Amino acid sequence: MSKKAIILTSIGVVVGAIAGYAYYYYVGCQSGTCAITSKPINSTLYGSVMGGLLFNLFVKEKK
Repeated sequence: MSKKAIILTSIGVVVGAIAGYAYYYYVGCQSGTCAITSKPINSTLYGSVMGGLLFNLFVKEKK
């Protein structure tokens, strides 16, 4: 992986973690039975993985 790809993916992880925690904070799960949104650590980790994958789509491979 190039340096640009690592930086872009890292930014995606941070943005996704913030978005995951914001989702937990503002939407969350009232009953506590939701697998992802019942705890802040779960939604933050899920958001960071999804953010990293999403931002990694924009990395161009060298041919």
